[in-house]
Amino acid sequence: MSDLADRPEFRVIDTGVRDGCLQIAFDRALVELRKVGDVPDTVRFLRFPPTALIGRHQDLSRELKLDHCRKAGVGIVRRITGGGAIYLDEGQLGWEIVCDRRRIGVATLADMTARICTAAAAGLSSLGIAAEYRPPTDIAVDGQKICGTGGYFDDDIVMYQGTTLVDLDLPAMMAAINVAAPMEGAPPPRVTTLRTLLPDADLSMEKLQAALVAGFEEGLGIACTASETGEAEETLARRLCDREIGTAAFIEEIDNPGADASVRHGESGPVNAWLRVEGRRNDRVREVLFTGDFVLVPPRLVMDLEGSLRGAPAGDIAERVAAFFANSPPQIATAPPEAFAEALAAAFAGA
Repeated sequence: MSDLADRPEFRVIDTGVRDGCLQIAFDRALVELRKVGDVPDTVRFLRFPPTALIGRHQDLSRELKLDHCRKAGVGIVRRITGGGAIYLDEGQLGWEIVCDRRRIGVATLADMTARICTAAAAGLSSLGIAAEYRPPTDIAVDGQKICGTGGYFDDDIVMYQGTTLVDLDLPAMMAAINVAAPMEGAPPPRVTTLRTLLPDADLSMEKLQAALVAGFEEGLGIACTASETGEAEETLARRLCDREIGTAAFIEEIDNPGADASVRHGESGPVNAWLRVEGRRNDRVREVLFTGDFVLVPPRLVMDLEGSLRGAPAGDIAERVAAFFANSPPQIATAPPEAFAEALAAAFAGA
């Protein structure tokens, strides 16, 4: 490996504990400013007050216990990336990389995911655990997830992020998110925490950040320097939060679509299809909305798929969906094309 002085330079910033919507808006701000060259390549660390976050395509009421969240002051946030609902508080450490893809030499999102997750896993392993990348997007220890990740390309700009579970307030999570309570005698949970694995270790945020930075430097071939946030990104993040990401319209964009009696529902794996029909035999798509715990990158593909299916006969669904994905292959997907077709077919069947 070359000397640090010969490697691409990245700044390291820490936006601390902030309102969840503002933290998500900061993601978008960094990407937009990096595209025009107003901020350098960046590693950012971030944390949240008690916050329930849903993925870009999830149904708000289906995923969160909204009454509890509002009464308990738990933040309610919709991410700009896909995936499932998560509960975060000061006990989890978020990290992300925003850079030109050429700085780390990756051509595809799958390659980028593998390289960044492997680097992060190596950094975490330096604490005394055996963390490893588990495709498609997790970092795990002995089969239990310790870090979930996700990201996307915007032209040549990478935005890739992860959340490392340091401590987990399980009762608070169960109270905020609609997840089934563990049953007596059930197998070990699929997630773990650094505190569980290293009960006597120094797990200060400073030490964890240093371990991850060292992993990124070695695994990505970069040189990192501590820095501060700038006025441009702070201002843009606030504007994006106030005008879009922090608004009720954005957070509640998908909320209980099945409340309308005219909407049919079908499900296949992580994909839900909410369907309105038309035609003399009610055998054509009037409109469809796909929701669920899946990642499809770029996220715009979901809306494009929905639009491409308007007017489609029920018998053509599988062919239409296959043709769409053949013509617009995703950078990364955690649900196969057939799941979208099967969910929509189930909705037509009234399942």
